[in-house]
Amino acid sequence: MLEKYLDIQPEVATALAAHQPVVALESTIISHGMPYPRNVETALMVEKTIREAGAVPATIAIIEGRLKVGLSQAQIEYLGKAGTEVTKVSRRDIPFMVAGQQDGATTVAATMILAQMAGIKVFATGGIGGVHRGAQETFDISADLQELANTNVAVVCAGAKSILDLGLTREYLETQGVPVVGYQTDSLPAFYTRESEQSVDYRLDSAEAIAAALKAKWEMGLQGGVVVANPIPQQYAMPVETINAAIEQALDEANEQGIVGKASTPFLLARVCELTGGNSLDANIQLVLNNARLGAAIAQAYSQI
Repeated sequence: MLEKYLDIQPEVATALAAHQPVVALESTIISHGMPYPRNVETALMVEKTIREAGAVPATIAIIEGRLKVGLSQAQIEYLGKAGTEVTKVSRRDIPFMVAGQQDGATTVAATMILAQMAGIKVFATGGIGGVHRGAQETFDISADLQELANTNVAVVCAGAKSILDLGLTREYLETQGVPVVGYQTDSLPAFYTRESEQSVDYRLDSAEAIAAALKAKWEMGLQGGVVVANPIPQQYAMPVETINAAIEQALDEANEQGIVGKASTPFLLARVCELTGGNSLDANIQLVLNNARLGAAIAQAYSQI
């Protein structure tokens, strides 16, 4: 039945059939996360990084109503040039993009869904969504968290995006039974910075240890994903004071302009980039590459168990 909707790129399909390591990648970061042409350059660099680390990349999107697991360079270029004209797609949007034969850039949640359909267990991204600041009044909580509670994919990230309420995000994940694993860290990274006031559930110092925990979880039928929190490399981390000041200003501006819902994250990330003179974009690119390398290592270890 899935074949009616799902196209798995031949290279990805061959790797999956041979139980070789495959790493899923999202497409919202291409169309909504960065300006053109940096978005396309970064997407291709991430794919190259995964290949060099011994795994097969599978960038995921919806093109003309088809669920695509693995994109061509031309398709990545198309998404990058189209930018925010491409619909940002989460779980609720997928059937409408398919039925309407439309294009969609997949968020963390939608990428997890399509990865699971294809049989991919490891997904590398920048940062997960979470509970937004002020959610006590707005109830603005990313669908990424609910997907992590239900979908059997490990998400390698630099923690939750620092524009979020990290404490409430941790509480939500705990309630939903989603483990937060710190890779060589006891502290939850905060995207642009290596540490936060939040701890992780378990510290694991090797890809092999993480893969073993994933295998045990899913073989026992314990549904849901795992957050693998991988701190941004020290040389690319931003000063806490600098990034926090930029975030606070961006949040104030979003409130003044009435920007809410799925428009808020792209606005905040773009505004933080402007306020930091582009430094946050450079940091964003480096942390994604770092997560791609760890994702490839975990996928390799998982495929060998």
